[in-house]
Amino acid sequence: MTGTYRAAVVQAASIPENALASAEKAAGLIREAAENGARLMVFPEAFLGGYPKGASFGTPVGMRKPEGREDFARYHDSAIDLDGDEVALIAEAAAETDSFVVIGVIERDGGTLFCTALFFNGKAGLAGKHRKLMPTGAERLIWGFGDGSTLPVFDTPLGRIGAVICWENYMPMLRMAMYDKGVTIYCAPTADDRDGWAASMQHIALEGRCFVLSSCQHIRRGAFPEDADCALGDDPDTVLMRGGSMIVAPLGEVLAGPHYEGETILYAEIDQRAVVRGKYDFDVVGHYARPDVFRLQVDERPQRAVAPMTATMTNETKD
Repeated sequence: MTGTYRAAVVQAASIPENALASAEKAAGLIREAAENGARLMVFPEAFLGGYPKGASFGTPVGMRKPEGREDFARYHDSAIDLDGDEVALIAEAAAETDSFVVIGVIERDGGTLFCTALFFNGKAGLAGKHRKLMPTGAERLIWGFGDGSTLPVFDTPLGRIGAVICWENYMPMLRMAMYDKGVTIYCAPTADDRDGWAASMQHIALEGRCFVLSSCQHIRRGAFPEDADCALGDDPDTVLMRGGSMIVAPLGEVLAGPHYEGETILYAEIDQRAVVRGKYDFDVVGHYARPDVFRLQVDERPQRAVAPMTATMTNETKD
């Protein structure tokens, strides 16, 4: 792929417990980024539905507190459905600006919540999703596990775009699967604002010889309801996530960020030929691979708890 364009990572606070308001805010930020020339925008993890930083959901080992169950019910209420108004608002903004948008959401599917990245391809609308394979630590109390059926990479004029969420980026085999799909625009919505995150993003850019666009919220305690459970205290000025969003080029050059000072939109020029130039001496799934020694198998089938058998299947089994 050839050509140069402008990309953006949006570092902003969601509006916890109000996904529709968060979607309205995101739509405004999409339009702002487009006005500043961006054609691709990446938003943080759980921007719609919220990332409950510091919440415990009342779950000491071996017990569930009633107030924790109520906290989960509220969080479930705050999640989104893929056919809901929130998704429609983002799709409208992406279509209006003819932009490709990657945004983190909390997706409701029956009684289970998934930490998901949604992909919007301009006027084509919602193109697909990636469900986080491995919720980290206490996230497993409130989020389900994704499976291999939602590991898409989209071939677009802007590059081959995919997303890996937060600590999934520490899963070497998942990274390898994405490189094998030819990802050139590697999006990393995250809630990790620690100092070491920037080094990981540079490493992934070098390893995959791809552009890495990482987006994290900058959010204070005051964005959450006063009665929200938070182990970090109730001072509204306490910073719960400090951002650190950034854009990295295929040879590890930091093009924008990391930014820790507040809400912002970071921009960088994406030269698509930089990917090929980077792979001249290192293509981890090409000339630098050793399939005679190492081989990865990826199961991309949906993993369902219940698989109803059709009448035809039943008859075939009897035969």
